[in-house]
Amino acid sequence: MSKFDRLIDNKLIQNLFVWLFFYVILLITIQDGARALTSIYVILLLAPAVYINNLYILPFFRKKPSIFFLLFSANSIVFTAISVYLIVKNTTGETLQLGMFVNFLGIMILALLFASSLKIARDSFTRRQQEKDAELKLLKGQLNPHFLFNTLNNLYGLSVIKSDKLPELMLKLSDLLRYSLYETKDVYVPLEKEIQYLENYISLEKIRLEEKTDILFSKTGEISTQKIAPMLFIVFVENAFKHLETSTDIKENVSVSIRQENNKLYFKCQNTIGKMDVLHENLEKGKNGIGLQNVKKRLALMYPDQHTLTIEKKEGIYSVNLILEV
Repeated sequence: MSKFDRLIDNKLIQNLFVWLFFYVILLITIQDGARALTSIYVILLLAPAVYINNLYILPFFRKKPSIFFLLFSANSIVFTAISVYLIVKNTTGETLQLGMFVNFLGIMILALLFASSLKIARDSFTRRQQEKDAELKLLKGQLNPHFLFNTLNNLYGLSVIKSDKLPELMLKLSDLLRYSLYETKDVYVPLEKEIQYLENYISLEKIRLEEKTDILFSKTGEISTQKIAPMLFIVFVENAFKHLETSTDIKENVSVSIRQENNKLYFKCQNTIGKMDVLHENLEKGKNGIGLQNVKKRLALMYPDQHTLTIEKKEGIYSVNLILEV
């Protein structure tokens, strides 16, 4: 979170800004000669009623509206009476009048309604943000087991045949898990690290597949200063390798490219698919599709109206094209 964001989220600064805004309004509307001093005096009279309303009365608004309106009215009347009394007592030549009480009651109600509206709007925004953060944490929590499940399946297959490649694969897996567990806690991570993670995963697959698959990976553009939501691309790369038909003598192909250009990030992943493969259907529904469903939800949450995802299966090629505005 940037310093500016922390300042915006600071409740003390938010309150000071609201009262400053209200102070300017009073300066414009009050016709008294000592407008500046009078405006400060009015704010000091309004503040106790506003904070009592926001902290203790407003919570009843949703739960028990009738009690809220009763307490809201009592709060307005009581503090208006106290304020008018203090004004009359400390102002020479003033006498207590019904008109003065009604005018200040109007100001009090407007101030309470304004403060209540701001509090409700801020609480609603905070609640939505918390729900969004909770969902993102849940989705990231689902992603790591999904990745681990796929990788362990590959390692199990090699352990059955007692492959010599298993120790090296275990070391690669250790590096991958270290990144996914400890370096993806932030909402956004450096793009360089995310690409390095993909390169490690692809290196792991190269060891496993050896000569059975042609694997290409390319990256272009300025990536050192960019940041991205963690583990967005790995789902597509995983699926590309998962659905290769390596049991035949025909060499398969996987191609992954990342290009940064004009504040946009272009990701493309292509792989060949076998005749009996049901990749598209499996990805879109059922357990096998949890990875794709997950990444679509994360894109919708973190890049609303800032991404384009195209998935095609055509002529034995499965391709994913993702464009992000970064």
